[in-house]
Amino acid sequence: MLRGLYLLSLLCCLSVNTQAHEVRPGYLELRELDPGTWDILWKVPARGDMRLGLYVKLPETCVEGNPNTQFINGAYIERWRTKCSRGLVGETVGIQGLASTRTDVLVRVTHLGDGTQTIRLTPSEPEFSITGKANWKQVASSYMSLGAEHILIGIDHLLFILALLFLVGGWGRLVGTITTFTLAHSLTLAAATLGWVHVPQTPVEAAIALSIVFVAVEILHGNQGKQGLASRMPWVIAFLFGLLHGLGFAGALNQIGLPDHAIPLALAFFNIGVEIGQLVFIAVIFGLVWFIRHLVQDENGKLDTWQSISRTSVPTAYVIGTIAMFWVFERSYIFITW
Repeated sequence: MLRGLYLLSLLCCLSVNTQAHEVRPGYLELRELDPGTWDILWKVPARGDMRLGLYVKLPETCVEGNPNTQFINGAYIERWRTKCSRGLVGETVGIQGLASTRTDVLVRVTHLGDGTQTIRLTPSEPEFSITGKANWKQVASSYMSLGAEHILIGIDHLLFILALLFLVGGWGRLVGTITTFTLAHSLTLAAATLGWVHVPQTPVEAAIALSIVFVAVEILHGNQGKQGLASRMPWVIAFLFGLLHGLGFAGALNQIGLPDHAIPLALAFFNIGVEIGQLVFIAVIFGLVWFIRHLVQDENGKLDTWQSISRTSVPTAYVIGTIAMFWVFERSYIFITW
């Protein structure tokens, strides 16, 4: 009964989204070339090769040129120039169609004289007013939200963290393992985003899926009494694979871009957002365990948290490993045929 409830809960959580990074945020850049003239770059997310119905809504005083459109890395990139008789400062710009989606849009406005504004638009707030001053709080808030959102919709990263929970089996080991994972992905996220390391994204995604399979297999080995390196020193595995997952985070961040005037700030708060997302996920998992174990009475009384987790380790490892193995084949095929 206990195993069935845990497994059902896990499957319900995973059924929300079985495709990692299904829809990435959109990106809009408005760069002032001279007073009244703006260069516009609009990166529209796509589902497969189908463009989402999102369109830039400029003030009526702007006369727009014909956009040049390309399809690159799962997104439609449109570029054009517009002339606005009254300029854009104080005007409202929005994304038409955003309110009916679950997609966010990061906006960067660069004025003459290096004044920069960074905003995150959401379905509930699809418009913003252009100002002439940079605001570091907007940068911090936007990139922290993007980091938290990326980890919470990145099912492959969440599955890896979930597998680590079943592997460590104790609070002290959990803290050490998650800390080393965070440190590792922070290093490669910074290195790749700043251009110090260049790794193709497709094989990285396949390798991330393979890392999840590895940890799932280690959970099964541990249940059989075979103590491998991952079981004895999970923080070592967390660090090594954390370096790999950081490259995956960097792939998403590179598609969005970093503001030239606040690269360290944006990078730091994106990383903070990722960490917040991880902690929220862990809190939800333990909250779920606490709730279920108080509903189910064992013959010897209620089990503690780690005993409850241990009892469901085998079916959970099979679920995690099966999903991850599917991703290995899928992403390897994409890489081979690309």
